[in-house]
Amino acid sequence: MYPIIDRQELAKGNMVLITVEAPQIARKIKPGQFVVLRINETGERIPLTVAYKDLSHGTITIIFMVIGKSTALLGSLKVGDAIKDLVGPLGITEEFTKLGTVVGIGGGSGIAVLHHLLQGYGAAGNKLVGIIGARERDLLILEDEMKNLCQQLIVATDDGSYGMHGLVTDALKTLVERDNPEPIDLVIAVGPLVMMRAVCQQTKLYNIKTLVSLNPVMVDATGMCGACRVSVGGRTRFACVEGPHFDGHQVDFDELIQRNNTYGRDEKTSLLFSIRAK
Repeated sequence: MYPIIDRQELAKGNMVLITVEAPQIARKIKPGQFVVLRINETGERIPLTVAYKDLSHGTITIIFMVIGKSTALLGSLKVGDAIKDLVGPLGITEEFTKLGTVVGIGGGSGIAVLHHLLQGYGAAGNKLVGIIGARERDLLILEDEMKNLCQQLIVATDDGSYGMHGLVTDALKTLVERDNPEPIDLVIAVGPLVMMRAVCQQTKLYNIKTLVSLNPVMVDATGMCGACRVSVGGRTRFACVEGPHFDGHQVDFDELIQRNNTYGRDEKTSLLFSIRAK
């Protein structure tokens, strides 16, 4: 069992932060890797990326969006409750090298994943520029943490309620074409698939190498079931054992979006029934 020692509601309660006591995973996990958890004996396996770790306390912190029954159940747990199973670290670790200027672009709960990845690139001596976005100010997360991590942070909101009025792609265009004369050596995009697709379409025009963190449907997370397959450069790749990070210019986002939406209606239905059953 893995006890929960902290819990916070973020972004109008739509996202939840939990800190779990897991010293062995905390010692081993690297930025960008993920864990698979099972809440109870009858629960499904859920892959979630770790936002950060605390070696001194032996904990990992996970930030997730409440979407279906399982994430709703996970979000309902309180401090003192425990998660039955927690497996990790999973996924390939990034080779964090000094490249120059790394621009990280995040949206939604992807900002948590981005924060951990940028920690790795920052430790390697890169200049970090962050771009984070949301529909409105109250849906932004980890703004202070990103400010402390990055040498420059741009915030964009769709409704203009905070920061720059526009999308993260608008902020990237401004950064590339007006504000920053220095070359960008790498862009990392983490967030909704439509956001990552738009970023990759833009960076391809600028010929900037772009890395994306994918979140396909995943079951066993060991490469055996094939549920997490994605098409990258015309080849089938498995996000659990070959990712979750891939060259964004090679990813077939249209196919991935279609696959990820396959169980969307079922997730909403299961969540609705679980609410009614309370």
